[in-house]
Amino acid sequence: MTIETVDGTKTEEFAAALRGQLVQPGDPQYDSARRVWNAMSDKHPALIARCAGVADVIACVNFARENGSQVAVRGGGHNAAGNAVCDGGLVIDLSRMRSVRVDPVARTARAEGGAILRDLDHETQAFGLATTGGTVSMTGIGGITLGGGVGWLMRKYGLICDNLISADVVTADGRLVRASESENPNLFWGLRGGGGNFGVVTSFEYQLHSLPSILAVLVIHPMDRGREVLRFFREFTNTAPEEITTFAICMTTPDGAPVVAVLACYAGPAAEGERWLKPLKEFGPPVEEMEITSYIELQTAFDQDPSSLDGRYNYLKSDFLRELSDEAIDTMCDQFERVTHPWSIAFLEHMGGAIRRLTNSDTAFNQRNADYNFVAWSCWEDPAENEKHIVWARQFSQGMDPCKTGGVYLNYLGEEGADRVKAAYGDTYDRLVALKNEYDPTNFFRVNQNIKPTV
Repeated sequence: MTIETVDGTKTEEFAAALRGQLVQPGDPQYDSARRVWNAMSDKHPALIARCAGVADVIACVNFARENGSQVAVRGGGHNAAGNAVCDGGLVIDLSRMRSVRVDPVARTARAEGGAILRDLDHETQAFGLATTGGTVSMTGIGGITLGGGVGWLMRKYGLICDNLISADVVTADGRLVRASESENPNLFWGLRGGGGNFGVVTSFEYQLHSLPSILAVLVIHPMDRGREVLRFFREFTNTAPEEITTFAICMTTPDGAPVVAVLACYAGPAAEGERWLKPLKEFGPPVEEMEITSYIELQTAFDQDPSSLDGRYNYLKSDFLRELSDEAIDTMCDQFERVTHPWSIAFLEHMGGAIRRLTNSDTAFNQRNADYNFVAWSCWEDPAENEKHIVWARQFSQGMDPCKTGGVYLNYLGEEGADRVKAAYGDTYDRLVALKNEYDPTNFFRVNQNIKPTV
């Protein structure tokens, strides 16, 4: 049932019960409130509840459950599949719940569910502290944490979900519960990689680490040296210590030149980073080089890239790789020569390090043994061109098949079907189904990379 069938008096009573704002079609702010980062998702919810606190979230869950309405949960709205909104249902919008409180002595931070990475970094770096946190500062902490969470500190300090200490969750029956190692530990296990399947997380508590400085080096080489650069990237990552996280990126410069960039971050003192990153700077030489010594500057470095900005069409194909073979390198260079839009990119994220300190069964995130994460990312602005840009990303991904592990990163997954969802959860899927049966047997939370209950 959609909310359009709900009695108007009930909707008015619901609106009056909220401390936040209820946005409906026809309201001046409706279109901006329903818009998300990926223009591929153009949905029209019946109601958007801009929650002001936990009580509003509980009211939303109870209203939707009692009226048989579909719900979507919006944190940052920066999601590949566009699952922050739904057609004809209720959006539980947390974007006004963005407070972050840091305990510099305990080295912890508690952030509300609508906070974005920029909020978290701003507060933690004031004390010279940080936790792993993505690569684009406008990303919501909720979605990225629940899906695992890669970022520049992952090889030193683990994934974002590995640094989660506790979470406050509103469940499908309208209860607020705490999940941690000691309270509801099974739910806590599922939140660390199981996506938004088990409830609305209204706050996250993170472990922080001392990070007064970093050194990041970006080097850019012409695409005609792409194979040489990617082989260097492979050798560099094979010997890099845990303090270094490295990405290789095929992209097009603003003046139209195809290039291969390597960006490496040393999570520690810049003086030590200089020694470790020296080979990266000396290889080539590059046509362009840049150093970054501020973690916040690194976290915002990609914010103005076309693919990061709201309102563009984005389509991603992502897979974990067990190796980076010569054939995979050839495929990357050959396929990028066929790129269909100058905003489109392809990149490799070096995994390993602290990510492997936990096993695949320790958390719901189940892709800890991969060496690299590969992404072909189409970005464009004209919807009439959808097909050709989507085909480019799909063909690019198919070319990497021989090196794939069979797993996929949940946070890069679009609307790709049940088999791909299971590939993201891997061997933890059956345990996640059992958890879904316990906490959401009616599949109330289903606008996500869904784990279907079996009861």
